[in-house]
Amino acid sequence: MSLLGQTAPEQHERFRGDHPIVVEGLKTAFGEHVVHENLSLSVNRGEILGVVGGSGSGKSVLMRAIIGLQAVAAGHIEVLGRTISGVDLDQKIGVRRRWGVLFQGGALFSTLTVGENVEVPLKQFYPSIEDELRHEIARYKVLLSGLPESAVNKFPSELSGGMRKRAGLARALALDPELLFLDEPTAGLDPIGAAAFDRLTKELQETLGLTVFLITHDLDTLYEICDRVAVIADKRIIAVGTIPELLEIDHPWIDEYFNGPRGRAARDSKDRADAKR
Repeated sequence: MSLLGQTAPEQHERFRGDHPIVVEGLKTAFGEHVVHENLSLSVNRGEILGVVGGSGSGKSVLMRAIIGLQAVAAGHIEVLGRTISGVDLDQKIGVRRRWGVLFQGGALFSTLTVGENVEVPLKQFYPSIEDELRHEIARYKVLLSGLPESAVNKFPSELSGGMRKRAGLARALALDPELLFLDEPTAGLDPIGAAAFDRLTKELQETLGLTVFLITHDLDTLYEICDRVAVIADKRIIAVGTIPELLEIDHPWIDEYFNGPRGRAARDSKDRADAKR
């Protein structure tokens, strides 16, 4: 029984395919500036996929295209068996309730409390839910995100940066999603806070059976929790695989990113952690 008072089949039709996200031949552009050209990517069900690339490579644009917030010039996007590209909002509504999104910085409504922020998608997609149940669902999601219960009645301005990230995560989990999109979730956090957020992401992915699409620059995150990594360069996905597989690829950006000082430090840290386990 889900927190929304329905069994999973009643809540929504579960997607049973191996690739809940499929992008084929994607082209995105802003005027004459082409961001992606012939980009293709398949995300495996149940994995945490890290997405990396240089500044301006279009990581966030790709995520926005997948969730239907960015118009595409060409190509096909399918999410949970439903076509996203080239269809109107009404056709996307059914699948939108099946994913959650944590945007950079949390993107919380400043005039709403944390609990009220979490209730926003519940009001949108399940308007008939009684107030008491909606409040209880919001409280549970706040606790699930690792925040204390006292955070429910706080405003975003009263929270630290790390707490705002967790509040945004609580809202992303409000609808019991199958897919979780995270855009730079550890950006701006200190190393301890970033590591804690990584552990939380992994625990939620395992406990809830989530597929996670994770945009990040954080090499420690890639080594610690990502099953595979997709690399955006040259306006497309140039490689997808485990980090050891990527290290075998001869491409200047991959070499500089993973074998530079920070890449070596992250690899050494991972090796030391593995040795202690």
